[in-house]
Amino acid sequence: MKKIIFLTFFIFQATVAQERDALLEGLFEEEMTMEEQLLPQKMIFTQSLLWGKNGLFRKISISKLSLEQREKELKVRNVMLKSHQIIGYLTLAGMVAQGIMGGKLYNGDYDLYNAHKTMGKWVTASYFIGAGLSLFAPPPLVRKKIKGFNSIKAHKWLAYIHFSGMIATNAWSKEDRDWHKYAAYTTFASYATAVLVFKF
Repeated sequence: MKKIIFLTFFIFQATVAQERDALLEGLFEEEMTMEEQLLPQKMIFTQSLLWGKNGLFRKISISKLSLEQREKELKVRNVMLKSHQIIGYLTLAGMVAQGIMGGKLYNGDYDLYNAHKTMGKWVTASYFIGAGLSLFAPPPLVRKKIKGFNSIKAHKWLAYIHFSGMIATNAWSKEDRDWHKYAAYTTFASYATAVLVFKF
């Protein structure tokens, strides 16, 4: 009888210990999963540089990695991306105005040279401010993988073109009028398309 009681007690203790270990292991896995889910697996370089697990803001304790802090970061992200969108529309309007003035300059109306030059500085500044708001915004909580072609992918691919075009437009503004014009047209076309793809 004692042997049966001892064996039952031993099996009970072993079962409790096993369940306890499984429970603790499960809790540890949940904690790890929670920490891993605070940031998406893939981030663009500029986001990783500032907001990654070992990013600058984590290292200097401006923004420690926690669920509460990530909720705040997502609000900051929302504001930055809305500002990016508004500045994008203003930049597009500036590009249209600058294009009209540029066309008149090419037709010999040099009275608009200073206005075109000033507008160019404003458009360049607003363009890079808008780009910075997108590039340096905190990353989303989870980056969704969407198969096939979509407006977000189109917007990103077009960004490579108009970003390069904006640099080329400014670089050739005094060097080569023709290349400046071609770069400006390319920048405007790709930028306008990038702005419009979200509407369709």
